[in-house]
Amino acid sequence: MTSAEPHHHSSHRQLLRPDRAGPGSLDAIIVPTNRPVSFISAAMRLAGELDCLLLVLCSRWSTASLVINEADRAGVRAVAVDVPPRARLPRPGADALLAGRTAAPRSGSTAGPRAWRRRGLPFRSRTDTSMKRNVGLAVAHMMPGWRAVLFLDDDVAVSADDVRGAAGLLGEYDAVGLENTGYPDNSVVCHANRAVGAVQDTFIGGGALLVPTSSRSYFPNVYNEDWFFLFEHIRERRVAVTGLADQKAYDPFDGPGRARRQEFGDCLAEGVFELLDDGRDLADAGHGFWSDYLDRRGAFIDGIMAQLPPDAEGVRMRRALRAAQESREKITPQLCVDYLAAWQRDRQAWDDFLAGLPKLSDVHAALRHLSLRPTGGGQE
Repeated sequence: MTSAEPHHHSSHRQLLRPDRAGPGSLDAIIVPTNRPVSFISAAMRLAGELDCLLLVLCSRWSTASLVINEADRAGVRAVAVDVPPRARLPRPGADALLAGRTAAPRSGSTAGPRAWRRRGLPFRSRTDTSMKRNVGLAVAHMMPGWRAVLFLDDDVAVSADDVRGAAGLLGEYDAVGLENTGYPDNSVVCHANRAVGAVQDTFIGGGALLVPTSSRSYFPNVYNEDWFFLFEHIRERRVAVTGLADQKAYDPFDGPGRARRQEFGDCLAEGVFELLDDGRDLADAGHGFWSDYLDRRGAFIDGIMAQLPPDAEGVRMRRALRAAQESREKITPQLCVDYLAAWQRDRQAWDDFLAGLPKLSDVHAALRHLSLRPTGGGQE
């Protein structure tokens, strides 16, 4: 354990391999976005510098036509697509579990799916980021000439030189993340932990992550989906960190809803990565582990709240942490066990899905195969 706090691992950095290599090449930058087109200006500049395709997956306040108009003005080769709520991808059972459409809360319980729904579990992610990233993975898998892609969030900036250096590590590693030196991209609970003066590290994630097109991982629809994407590779010590990324600032305490929705994914990811820190594995993530972990998580949150100042900022943080605590109280050890089992099944279903995808001539054809309508150039 790397923290003096007995209930929480403040860093998982030892699971990554710091490394540097000569420059490598990149085939595409994949940007999931739901914000106005101005948010992808940095990604457009990067695509121009790297002379690679920019694939933009749009929804809400972002539209494919506006993205392509901007890309044409910038002289950047780009494809954009408006992604509906459900693309042609496998339906994950773990997502259905959180939506109350499958198993009862405890094995052997007589309560059915209707009773499960009444629990009002507030855990399923409301964003479409994981689905968009999975679309990007599927497209990359269908392009026979592609070797590597960069996942880049619309509020993260990286340099072309750092991306080239990270791309040079692929082959030796299964994924390479750029280290965030901007605003810390932590959960609400971990932001509050830092705010009271505790040591709190950050970790790499999907905001600036290079992966080979041969990757068979996928992003589940839960908070910390990128940690689950990386889990298998991190367990095998095949994930490197190099270069820098700059995360734009945001307000983690803008309302209790963010903490409420994050708590299940944060508990789950922090719990399984704690096992990796300690040299253990998913086989140890049974009912007893989760019972102990959830109790320690509750004590961790209570300990942070006890240190918050009585000023307006402290009141905002306390409100968010109470929402996290309310969510944690609805998490049962059995739900954690069931979710991890469903996630393992989903990983196999995703692998089978990738194996059945065709090799196609261009990005447009690949997106159309997923029942999406692309806009812009970029044919290979």
